[in-house]
Amino acid sequence: MSNSNTNPLTGIEALVFDVFGTVVDWRNTVAREIKEVGRRVGVEVSEDDCYAFADEWRQGYIYNTRRIAEGGEGPKEVDVMHRQILDTMLSSSRWSQSGLGSSLDEGMKKDLNLIWHRLDGWPDSSQGLKSLKEHVIIVTLSNGNVRLLVDMAKHAKLPWDTIFSTALFDSYKPNPITYQSALSHLSLSSTPSKAAMVAAHIHDLRAAAKVGMKTIFVKRETEDSVEVRESVRAKSEGGEVDVVVDNLEELAGLFAARDGRV
Repeated sequence: MSNSNTNPLTGIEALVFDVFGTVVDWRNTVAREIKEVGRRVGVEVSEDDCYAFADEWRQGYIYNTRRIAEGGEGPKEVDVMHRQILDTMLSSSRWSQSGLGSSLDEGMKKDLNLIWHRLDGWPDSSQGLKSLKEHVIIVTLSNGNVRLLVDMAKHAKLPWDTIFSTALFDSYKPNPITYQSALSHLSLSSTPSKAAMVAAHIHDLRAAAKVGMKTIFVKRETEDSVEVRESVRAKSEGGEVDVVVDNLEELAGLFAARDGRV
């Protein structure tokens, strides 16, 4: 990594981050909230069901954002989408029979929907981002809407230089327009390789690579499958991404080495 001719980080001026799963731990945060909501309404929700609820909610989001990114109809604001999915889940036989679906009033539903604004960062995220800011521009490119991302940044102490939401670009990732629009706002449209997409999802990185961005894969226990996480390799090892790291502090260390600060 010390040879500037072979270092894949050479020339990178901006890091463009996926957020859900890559920077924040949606699964454990949402599952914990479901447990607390159940406690408040007198419904005992098992740990397995708390995680099943979080996973079902997330899968609804993934399905709908990808469908809309491909030209399908639906809300372009994730808060609205999350609420639609939540209402569908609570009215389903599984969650109605559990007692959870029939126990939440409108105020509780609104507050529960906002849990996506209060997701906890991974232990390395806040400090890792703070260290990375010393070397490059750090921005989001998330399917979350702007207010969600701002609230989340304050909650999890995420020191972004600026926030790009795909809602600003009237689509969702992995539509190419979202990556191209972020590059345009960073004045890197003509030199996309000076920006790197940072994500824990290989599909996000593949889409970014198609518009010329470099790619950095972060291994996160809740994202992609074990098989995918174990199979992703850097190009230097015959793989398809530029860099693979376990966390953001490790990535910050690589940039410090690139800039001769270690």
